[in-house]
Amino acid sequence: MGYGGARWVPAGQALAGVERRWRRVFLGTHSLRLDEKGRLFLPARFRDELAEGVVITKGQERCLFVFPLAEFRRVTEALSQAPVTQKTVRDYSRVFFASAWQEEPDKQGRVTIPPALREYAGLAKDCVVIGANARVEIWDSAAWEAYLADREQAFADLEEEVLPGVL
Repeated sequence: MGYGGARWVPAGQALAGVERRWRRVFLGTHSLRLDEKGRLFLPARFRDELAEGVVITKGQERCLFVFPLAEFRRVTEALSQAPVTQKTVRDYSRVFFASAWQEEPDKQGRVTIPPALREYAGLAKDCVVIGANARVEIWDSAAWEAYLADREQAFADLEEEVLPGVL
């Protein structure tokens, strides 16, 4: 698919000797609106991958993470391998799973965002849905614009630190 959609790419492609498996990558920025019932249309380009269901939960910086079910299972497995003797693991897992909500998109591609998650992310009407690799994020439009304005220079400065020799 083109810009703004979900594409199939080999996982670990840049890593030599890593087993290749295929997974979806969500891309792009989409401006959408919540309706009066707290429903949000998923971007059309994301709908096939999210059709069997999603898990919506709290993300960092007051956004919401939206995981396809298969990706949520992968994250759950990874967290179950982390040592529960570490306080940070317990704290993160409690908030992550306690706020999680499983939802199946309706025939029109809408999901209902629970009131507690809408409140957490400050979602009222205007939202931005972004592709964030293996997940989707939902942001309040103003919060997303403020985040971008704040992080744009840091993004430029981090290229060599985060992706040395890749770009």
